[in-house]
Amino acid sequence: MAANPGERTRRRLSTEERREQLLSVGARLFSESPYDDVWIEQVAEIAGVSRGLLYHYFPTKRDFFLAVVERESERMLQMTAAVPGVPAREQLTAGLDVFLEYVHAHAHGFRAFHRADAAGDQAVRKVYRRALAAQERQILATLAEDPELGPAAQARPDLRLAVRGWLAFTTAVCLEWLRGSDLGREQVRDLCARALLGVIAP
Repeated sequence: MAANPGERTRRRLSTEERREQLLSVGARLFSESPYDDVWIEQVAEIAGVSRGLLYHYFPTKRDFFLAVVERESERMLQMTAAVPGVPAREQLTAGLDVFLEYVHAHAHGFRAFHRADAAGDQAVRKVYRRALAAQERQILATLAEDPELGPAAQARPDLRLAVRGWLAFTTAVCLEWLRGSDLGREQVRDLCARALLGVIAP
């Protein structure tokens, strides 16, 4: 019998594609609601899968949220990776351009990632703080290797704390920007760049 021409042909997703789909749905839900207000049934319904299949990929809700947070942290770390031989000032401008593009394109994931620190689950908060610590190390390493900024940076015992504060500042700026700030992307980039250069100035 011929297939109904009105029926749409569905392509079976691979394991990795299905996992990515579920994480994308989770990122959206966790960005919009606190952890306790998100239900696994919602995720399964939106993704068009059974709850059993979702639990096949992620045994518990906590495992699912951890996977969402880890996915976003890996993305951000890749984008903030240092480029050997490139001056820190150039890396800062270019890196912020790429980062802000990510924030805009993956707003749900960015918000979900930063909701993790408010989660009551210590395992979730540990993943979040580990990711921020890795970003902090990347920035400090880039500054230390820079011919212009390196000597002054190494003489600053408070530099690590300053960079940590800058990460919190940049997060707050980006979250406000996503809420509908009047600032354009270049203005946000320049604001964040000036803030970091200001805190590392001798």
